[in-house]
Amino acid sequence: MKKTDWPIRWDLLLRYRLIETIALWEGRLTTNHICHSFGIGRQQASKDINTYLRELAPDNLEYDRHLKGYVPSDQFRPVVTHGTVNEYFDLLARQQTLSSTFESLNITLPESTILQVPGRVIEPETMRAVIYATRHGRQLKASYLSLSRPEPVESFLEPHTVVCTGNSWHVRAWCHANREFRDFALHRFVRPPEALRQRAKQSSQQDEDWNREVTMDLVPDQRLSEAQQQIIARDFGMEHGHLHIRTRAALAAYTLSALGITLDSQHPDPLVQQLELVNPDQLGFGSRRERALKAVAGLS
Repeated sequence: MKKTDWPIRWDLLLRYRLIETIALWEGRLTTNHICHSFGIGRQQASKDINTYLRELAPDNLEYDRHLKGYVPSDQFRPVVTHGTVNEYFDLLARQQTLSSTFESLNITLPESTILQVPGRVIEPETMRAVIYATRHGRQLKASYLSLSRPEPVESFLEPHTVVCTGNSWHVRAWCHANREFRDFALHRFVRPPEALRQRAKQSSQQDEDWNREVTMDLVPDQRLSEAQQQIIARDFGMEHGHLHIRTRAALAAYTLSALGITLDSQHPDPLVQQLELVNPDQLGFGSRRERALKAVAGLS
């Protein structure tokens, strides 16, 4: 994503992102897309497109008189998006979630279905308390459950970041009881934690695993045939049969889990696992290996 020299208003940024996403993944953008999505007039929508082209990406779009819309040019480069298909999927997911609204607005997104996977239940009061403490650098008084210790344990936490791993949320926090930074799944709080007046003394700057970056080296599962490995390499856009993913050490186990890779064992069927980690020892889990596994399972 390109950085501009001036801040873009949030409402404009959302409209610019829609412009790029629709143009890139559908191949045709009209003012109707913007009008119907944001409830604005055609004149304002046209102005948004022209401003986007003039100030952000002059060479990204071309007007096609035959299609009566803007199409991506051969020089198209994402400016306010990353140009990934997930951004288009997110747009379709919002369409499905707000289907009744979209139907009343007669928006013309393609027929699609997004798989709805049940997420963990989090109380709004829990999220509010965690966000407040994280944003304002306050301590939290929390009562927490884990599968390894079903009885509630009360502790004082000093959170610094809220993390979404897909269908689950956790907060990265200094735990007074264990004297270290840990991950706490928001759905495991017995009751909404209490944000205290005491200021946190530990922040993300003191969190070693949060600040340490690691590079995961992934290859197709070597138990697959050569032809199958080539297909997997193509699926993930590997270069020379390797996929390198750089992430925070504190998030590495979650990334591997999302890719179907576990730290302690292989799936018996390589067609299910598909990928394997070449450099587990370089991730630096060490004695934290078991805790990293538990964190992914929501056992913290």
